[in-house]
Amino acid sequence: MRTVLIALGVGLRGTPLAHGRPTVYLHRGLSHRAITFTRPAHLAFKTLIWLSTGIKVREWVAVHRKHHAHTDTADDPHSPAVSGWKTVQVRNLAMYRAAAHDRRNVERYAKDLAPTAADRWLFDRSWLGLLTGLAILCLAFGWQVGLLAGVVHVNYYLAGSAAVNAIGHHFGRRRYDNSATNLQWLAIVTAGEGLHNNHHAAPTSAKLAHRWYEIDPGWLVIKPLIWARLAQLRLTEIRIAATHHRAAA
Repeated sequence: MRTVLIALGVGLRGTPLAHGRPTVYLHRGLSHRAITFTRPAHLAFKTLIWLSTGIKVREWVAVHRKHHAHTDTADDPHSPAVSGWKTVQVRNLAMYRAAAHDRRNVERYAKDLAPTAADRWLFDRSWLGLLTGLAILCLAFGWQVGLLAGVVHVNYYLAGSAAVNAIGHHFGRRRYDNSATNLQWLAIVTAGEGLHNNHHAAPTSAKLAHRWYEIDPGWLVIKPLIWARLAQLRLTEIRIAATHHRAAA
């Protein structure tokens, strides 16, 4: 039992921090340019993403930008309005991979993220990153705890990401006039991503909480980075996009 508890702690990195790096770096930072990072912070985030998920940043950014460009239409890579929320929850990874491996998507939506030498030799080797991260866990905590922690972490991240795309466009409140929804419980377990209606209304805002009672754990990661001058905000206020005005109460 003690081994399982240790593995859960290591694997989740203290829920909801399993989603902390992707939401801060990949989503709010690279995809929407709501945050810019210093070189050391950029390298640290990119390395942690590589070790914990194996994600190729250009592909992730391209898929997400396409989602915003074609939200809940036939061209959306993962729309519950088109495929049904249950299908997206179960097949989100397959949907992501199909869009990510389409070179046309990457060339169109992530042309500002040209591959570097480090990408070609290191960060684009997804399985090397995942296996290296798993090896670090096994060396630090023993192979049994390390393997269990790795499995828990990956499945937690995949399930949470799928829930944002599926549940976060089907159930919940719509404060603003867009098809995404707000679910505070989902925001708690996905480092703020469950405040999805807020995000679609103000995609250039680094802060996803728009009311004092809304909780955005990702913002608690961003603030220390700003204080330490490792990151800088694009906007200091929440700016609602003109096409996403407030919905009627």
